Amino acid sequence: MAVLLRRLLQPGRPPAALGRSLGQREADLCTEPGATVRVRFAPSPTGFLHLGGLRTALYNYIFAKKHGGTFILRLEDTDQTRLVPGAAENIEDMLEWAGIPPDESPRRGGPAGPYLQSQRLELYAQAADALVRTGAAYPCFCSPQRLELLKKEALRNRQTPRYDNRCRNLSQRQVAQKLASDPKPAIRFRLDEEAPAFQDLVYGWNRHEVASVEGDPVVLKSDGFPTYHLACVVDDHHMGVSHVLRGSEWLVSTAKHLLLYRALGWPPPRFAHLPLLVNADGSKLSKRQGDLFLERFAAAGFLPDALLDMITNCGSGFAGTRSPDRSRRDHSREAPGLRPATNLTQDTLNAKLKKVSEGLDGTKHSHVMKLLRVVLSGQLQGPPVAEMMVSLGPNEVRERIQKVLCS
Repeated sequence: MAVLLRRLLQPGRPPAALGRSLGQREADLCTEPGATVRVRFAPSPTGFLHLGGLRTALYNYIFAKKHGGTFILRLEDTDQTRLVPGAAENIEDMLEWAGIPPDESPRRGGPAGPYLQSQRLELYAQAADALVRTGAAYPCFCSPQRLELLKKEALRNRQTPRYDNRCRNLSQRQVAQKLASDPKPAIRFRLDEEAPAFQDLVYGWNRHEVASVEGDPVVLKSDGFPTYHLACVVDDHHMGVSHVLRGSEWLVSTAKHLLLYRALGWPPPRFAHLPLLVNADGSKLSKRQGDLFLERFAAAGFLPDALLDMITNCGSGFAGTRSPDRSRRDHSREAPGLRPATNLTQDTLNAKLKKVSEGLDGTKHSHVMKLLRVVLSGQLQGPPVAEMMVSLGPNEVRERIQKVLCS
């Protein structure tokens, strides 16, 4: 173990940074001359708006204003079991308090409404029907109990839980028989095709072969509500969204979304995935962290402009353009325990980790990954090692490895 960890600590060429500032040629890729720019901020009202959400909304707002476009607020309230009373109103209230009000929203209305996903169920049903008719999707009759057993079995074998695609090869006769007793099955999307590569406006060229690591995802639940993957594709298409600016946690899922666009015959928007604000331990900000809610800052007397200034400069990549006074500002007044996620590619880290594993004779790559997961998180199960390293950042990764070596 010590040999592996010391190799990871060896100085070398750092992984490619993704959050670099765009050159003029790259910036020209963002919009076409005369094209209408429409962007959206699409939070879930399962909690009140916090700093991470405000930062995503701010970048959408700035992008829209720069290009004379439209900033849309859409509330993704399809998970009815987790809705928080008052959260929907709070999100729009806080955007207005911060001085970045949407042009179209549930409160303001607009030509592409309604702006609550729970009021757009017919659109999702139509899209799901179209996918089933073309063979791109199929009904799934697996019970929650069976799916839970699959999950437990995978975890018992220390594997990533995934659906086994049992229902994708049912014959028409079998489907008809099952529909007679279960007329409202879930709908799953076939991950058959090779995922297309795409050029993210922040992370550059990406390709994620989701079919090799995931089972066919549910796109429409048996209660008629869509999952995020179908809903965001359908809504972005019907709302004319030209650019999707969202958190980097959705970067891998973009492959599924591009496959859905292809299956539905719709042109996709451009994508820009924003590095996240994270806690000091590398974990994501949570809607359960009340001290990060905007209403707390408003009640404490924080000025909106001061808050926007702080989240703009935190992880923005603008360090070279700050004024001297701003670069020497009092960091003790910033939100405690908050820092930008590092801008490293998971693909680059995966390649480097595999190379390290290959240099260890008689050691399987999977065993190396299990070891690193324990070193970085203390857990046997969890997110991919490269994803954890991206979230933690190089300094925190180095410190955790060094701590194990010195123990």
